[in-house]
Amino acid sequence: MCAYYGAVAMRRFLPLLLVPTLLSSCSGGGSTSTKIHLGAVGRSDVSEVVEAPATVTARATATLRSPAEGTVRTLYVSDGDTVRKGEVLARIDSPTAREQLQQARQANSGGSGSVPAGVNLSAFSRQSDRTAKNGFDAAKKVAAKIPDLKQRAWVLTEITKAQAEYATAAAAAQSAVSRLNAGLGSVTAAMASIASAQRVQTQAAVRSAERVVQGLTIKAPFSGVVSLGGPAGGLTGLSGLAGQLPAQLQGQAAQAGLGGLPTGGGGAKDAASVAEGAPVASGDAVVTVTDVSRLTLSADVDETDVLQVKRGVEAAVEFDAVQGGTYTAQVTGIGVTPKESNGGGVTYKVTLSLERGTNADGSRAPWPKPGMSAVAHLRVRDVPAALSVPSSAIVTSGRDSTVWVLAGGKAERRVVRLGAQGDAMVQIVSGLKDGDRVVIRGADGVKQGQELPER
Repeated sequence: MCAYYGAVAMRRFLPLLLVPTLLSSCSGGGSTSTKIHLGAVGRSDVSEVVEAPATVTARATATLRSPAEGTVRTLYVSDGDTVRKGEVLARIDSPTAREQLQQARQANSGGSGSVPAGVNLSAFSRQSDRTAKNGFDAAKKVAAKIPDLKQRAWVLTEITKAQAEYATAAAAAQSAVSRLNAGLGSVTAAMASIASAQRVQTQAAVRSAERVVQGLTIKAPFSGVVSLGGPAGGLTGLSGLAGQLPAQLQGQAAQAGLGGLPTGGGGAKDAASVAEGAPVASGDAVVTVTDVSRLTLSADVDETDVLQVKRGVEAAVEFDAVQGGTYTAQVTGIGVTPKESNGGGVTYKVTLSLERGTNADGSRAPWPKPGMSAVAHLRVRDVPAALSVPSSAIVTSGRDSTVWVLAGGKAERRVVRLGAQGDAMVQIVSGLKDGDRVVIRGADGVKQGQELPER
């Protein structure tokens, strides 16, 4: 007869505490690979671990782009430099953007708010309203395509604010025209109200042009590490927006609008193409800043395991790039959006906060870089002193989990219900009792009623 004694389920990140001890009594002769070993059901601590591939992500990443066409006048950083929030990284020279600002200011201070003499004021006011609506609607469509969520929200807020200011001024103009038509107001008052509404629009154009010019000085939005250039996908045409607004908002053409405003993605730039004197287009990536002060892991957990993962679950993490290094992490978020895996199944994104690691000799392991691949071992269940058997004793038959129990000297098939399932040990919830003798090696070759050694 063979027997084993309780053991702690082993994981790569757990120290080897105890392995099952098997007595070597066997049934029959034959080779070692065909020997059947028995063991007594006992109690041990069982830990269930879910393994998932993961990728390192930074706390924040921002790709800073040129707001207008021009050239790189001054570049203050190079690849790998560490910068602080608010530090100037580059300056762009754009005569076009500065010219558009000058035009917007002239339009705002000149005759942009004047109404041509001898026109139908009601029709002119309606035309101005249509022009403004077309411009604001088109601007919102452009802003909605901005990939950066914070930048998109800021631009949409500014457009909405300008639109609200215009609506207030337009309502006052409409009231003045209505009073004029009713014989209660003067032509001068009505014209002044319409002009006031138009000035609100030209002021919005000035603010837009000013922000484009301010954006020519590129500053770090947060502290981090610099990489020159960046990916494609930014919004182009921001300087074009500033250039077209004055003409639209003066109400000089009923068909004026933003239909011709370019809305394509900005160009990708590598480090070699970002240098002083180098040309840039509107939306081109100039500098990317990455905050690596805190790293997270994005793990893909299989659908069969994700329901066991909870916030706060701890994990051990291994990196291919850090041989022998062990890191710890903790689950901070569990996604609900499914993603098809390479094998055709479904996975869900699980986010973990990454902590510093140690090398095999106890020294501090290097801090990984964003984009590095890893394997996360999520410890989803710990059951102390669980009724358990070695995982090798379990035979799967359809949906049932079974073991072979020694009963009267013969093998008896017994259906069991499993709890926590570790690599080495499996918790038995029902179907066995403490002290039962079961086949723990060679179980796949046992048949019902087969004689087993009693000792």
